[in-house]
Amino acid sequence: MDRVENVNRFRRNAVQVVEAQHRIEQHLNLLGVEEVSLENAYSRTLAEDMIAPDNMPHFRRSGMDGFAIMSSSTRGASPESPVLLEVIDNIPCGALPTKEISPTTASRIMTGAMVPVRADAVIMLEMTEDFEEQGKTYISIRKEILPGQNLTPIGHEITEGECVLQKGTEILAGETALLATFGFSRVKVYRRPTIAIFATGSELLPVDASLCPGKIRNSNSYMLAALIREAGGIPLLMGSIPDDPDQAQTLILKAFSAADFVITTGGVSVGDYDILVDIFEKWEGKVLFNKVAMRPGSPTSAGVWNDQFLFALSGNPGACFVGFELFVRPVILGMQGIQHRYMREITAFLGEDFKKVNAYPRYVRGKSYVIDGKVFVKPVGMDQSSVTVSIRDSDCLIKIPPGGKGMLQGELVCALMLRG
Repeated sequence: MDRVENVNRFRRNAVQVVEAQHRIEQHLNLLGVEEVSLENAYSRTLAEDMIAPDNMPHFRRSGMDGFAIMSSSTRGASPESPVLLEVIDNIPCGALPTKEISPTTASRIMTGAMVPVRADAVIMLEMTEDFEEQGKTYISIRKEILPGQNLTPIGHEITEGECVLQKGTEILAGETALLATFGFSRVKVYRRPTIAIFATGSELLPVDASLCPGKIRNSNSYMLAALIREAGGIPLLMGSIPDDPDQAQTLILKAFSAADFVITTGGVSVGDYDILVDIFEKWEGKVLFNKVAMRPGSPTSAGVWNDQFLFALSGNPGACFVGFELFVRPVILGMQGIQHRYMREITAFLGEDFKKVNAYPRYVRGKSYVIDGKVFVKPVGMDQSSVTVSIRDSDCLIKIPPGGKGMLQGELVCALMLRG
């Protein structure tokens, strides 16, 4: 069969981006669970609810440096009639009170230290005056102090049995602090997906190769590896695959045994050497879609082989980047149990005219900024799928609706925010 017949048999029906994402979601599954040490848990996703084994704090704690007192001792205190209390103890952080206070005594206490049993308030150091008389230290208080002032009660932040962190929570700095506070030295997290990356095209050179006419270095594989790491996955750079469909399919199917899913870049259009077309046309897996109503990257394709995804992204860097953000990143996040995995949408003002028209929605690499409290977005660099530099400078994808007139400066547009 010649190439023309093959192209004609490979029917492409464009689906909307949301529909393509929906089809992917139908086959998205969580990965297994593994236990890791707390120091290695950063950016991982909890696979179970974390329940507080203790109250926090588990003892009554001073909120500042001062004196632990019985608030009733200060009743009637004023500048004209100050209350005098004898200082009988000094309680640093980590130490236990050694003496019981009474209505006529106080204990010097540090921030975070344990408050004595009968004390029900802490007065700030700055609100007292101290003096010595007959070898004893006294403080003078010139204002009434309310019960509970500057004192954190047991369980004030979290009570025993309460859920500290829910399953599906990403472990960042604050979450790490909580886990450490409650003594969780090891936690159960979802496994990070391993993704094999192939590039197609005889024009590709290794990164360390010298340039020669007609050749380019393989930048897409390294871009995808960085994006995968950013999403919490583990990339496997598998190199290039030949322009032979049978050999390419053999390599891809073999990669499924080493990875959770496979990404290819290039070879997905309908040119003479776009071998992914041939693979999707005759393989035994399920094709989810082979064309998306979008620019750039409309030939982006996806399929499932034995419950493992194969994503065929464009060989053009810009289109490859957009395809990854719209379809691949949500899968990597979803496999790790992350609930909010799609890009956050905002409404913004277009900062400059965009005159390019298209039959499909266009996802333009853009930059956001604020003027007088209003959010603006504007395209970054040249809006061509082959341009790489604009990827570095983008923090959003500006969604330009289809139509014959483009959009004017000041019009409202939808922007998808990249990287959180």
